[in-house]
Amino acid sequence: MTPQELRAFCLSFNSAVEDFPFSPEISVFKVLGKMFALSWTDNRPLKVNLKCGPEDAIRLRAEHPGLIIPGYHMNKRHWNTVTVDGELPDQLVRELIEDSYDLVVAGLPRAERLRLDRP
Repeated sequence: MTPQELRAFCLSFNSAVEDFPFSPEISVFKVLGKMFALSWTDNRPLKVNLKCGPEDAIRLRAEHPGLIIPGYHMNKRHWNTVTVDGELPDQLVRELIEDSYDLVVAGLPRAERLRLDRP
């Protein structure tokens, strides 16, 4: 997955936007103001921080040592840093991004979740 593909996939979700609150090199993808992905798009290898359920975070780190690690500068219980360099299947990376988006949406107030469901 290239940085452009990662960006396009993150922006494909309902109400997703890209922001640069930290620096121009760090893309932050949000849904209704809440972050679901953070990526250093100019770094090689490409890495992305993604939200994850605590049990899944531990399991993924064990299944993919060195490629999925505790979230860099994030709450290590709820965030993983995923290396997107081709060693992990692109489909898995997409699923992890989608799971992160879904977790953030699930934490939104009901009225905001309902607003997302409207066409």
